[in-house]
Parts: sequence; C-alpha cells; structure tokens
Amino acid sequence: MRFIGIDLSGPSNHKDTVVVVFEERGGQLRYVKCGSPMSDEEILKEVSAQSQIDEVVIGIDAPLSYEDGGGDRVSDRELRKFIVEIGMKPGSIMPPTFNRMVYLTLRGIKLSREITTLATLHPISLVEVHPGAVIGSRLSQKELDYVLAYKKDLEARKVLLRWLEQQHLIGIPETAAEQSHSIDACAAALGVWHWKNSEFTPKWKFPAKPPLHPFDYCC
Repeated sequence: MRFIGIDLSGPSNHKDTVVVVFEERGGQLRYVKCGSPMSDEEILKEVSAQSQIDEVVIGIDAPLSYEDGGGDRVSDRELRKFIVEIGMKPGSIMPPTFNRMVYLTLRGIKLSREITTLATLHPISLVEVHPGAVIGSRLSQKELDYVLAYKKDLEARKVLLRWLEQQHLIGIPETAAEQSHSIDACAAALGVWHWKNSEFTPKWKFPAKPPLHPFDYCC
C-alpha cells in the first residue's frame, strides 16, 4: 500500500507545495520519493502513477470543504478544542473561508474532487489531516515546544525529523528538515497511516458528513 502526504499551499504557490510518497512494508512506512514544487497537474499525475502500483491512501493538509454560510465547520471547532487541551495554540485552526485560508480551501476542494475522479479507476482514499496536530498529539508534554517552534526553527525540524523515524517513517532524507512544508507532508502521511491501519488509532477523528463534508478529518 502507498501512503501520500500532501502539504498544500494556495493555487499560485506551487513552490511551497510538497508531496511525499511512502510504501508500507513490514509495519513501517518507507520513504519512496518527494516532489516540490508541485502543480495540481503534477500532483494528479503522481497520484495516478502510484495508484497503478498499489492502493493509495492520501492525507492532505488543506480544508476539503467549507461551512455553508462561512466560519468554522463543526470539525474545526472540535479540533481547535482538542489541540488547546493538549497545550497547542488555537490559532493554527482557521475557518476555511477566512481571508488567509480561502484560496487554499479553493485549491483543496478542487484537487480533492479531481482525485475522487481518479478513484473510480483505482482504489484511492483521501483524508483531511492537520500535521501540527498529528505531531503535537504524539509528543510528550516536555517535547511540545518543538511543535510550537518548528515552522521557523531549523533545529526543531531536525528533532522532529528524528522523531518521525521513531514513528516508523523510515528513510526520510535529512534535507526534509530544511523547510517546514516537508515535515508537514511527512506528518500528514503519518496521520493518514494511523487512520487507515487497524493496528493504530488516530488521536482525533471527525467522520465525513456527506454531501457537504465528504472526507474524514483526522490527526
């Protein structure tokens, strides 16, 4: 089985979009490849290519739906409450229609529907994932400062890269620590692996509520 973590940026920001591919083997996720920058077309080509090898499970860091009327979705409020309880900051969860988020939401919705079309040909699952919450919910309290700092701190990213190896994500190159987007993409893959694999349990999950919210949301 192939697991793909996607850290998505806005439609015009291909350079900060990272796609990481892992192969599940022997109770581990083994690094296969990383792509960045990535356009929508390049993401779809990669998903299509991997789906012809094996079943594909995708964790994507972007809103894949929005609340009719704007503001938070129920899932956003629940996840914000969860991360505050574990010591993270509430500001990392923003409403999908917030002015800083709306273009990312637009791209996430468009891309998710295009991937869903590919899923009519091959087994592909798609889940919305919050990488910061994936990391923060699995760190100890004394380690939590790393998740609060890694967006801007190289040393924190290096620590988290070693931590990802301890979570059985094997073979990630050291260069992944150079930018937070690569760490986020790997964390998205970790979150969706725990969502899919019955040996694990997501730390938090909000089930899909179609048709308006057609994908699970987890960390």
